[in-house]
Amino acid sequence: SGPGLENLHRAIADLDGIAVPARDPTGITRAGLSDECPVSRMALETFCAMLGSVAGNFALTFRACGGVYIAGGIAPRIADFLRHSEFRARFEGKGRFRSFLERIPTNIIMHPNPSFPGLKALAGTIAA
Repeated sequence: SGPGLENLHRAIADLDGIAVPARDPTGITRAGLSDECPVSRMALETFCAMLGSVAGNFALTFRACGGVYIAGGIAPRIADFLRHSEFRARFEGKGRFRSFLERIPTNIIMHPNPSFPGLKALAGTIAA
């Protein structure tokens, strides 16, 4: 989430004692992806790792054998970064459950309004 990314950015800067300009989530993302700001880069890396941990926990909790789909404003904008981050390692890093999680695909929803195609498909099945 955007506010979460801002909080990570601020916390990393504070913990490392680095003065950085305040940035909104878009600015943090841009500065992190371009390597313009090491704190922004670390915030993105931490965000991806934490997202992987949480997504893996959800996959285990709900036995998401069909896959986990990541939606939201940030994920599509950092899709390539996310694919090369610690996301998947943290997703699978659940000890004895690793082999189960390795078989679960993870996907990023790239559609800007993902609920609309689903609603359209649902409406078609109801009308039929």
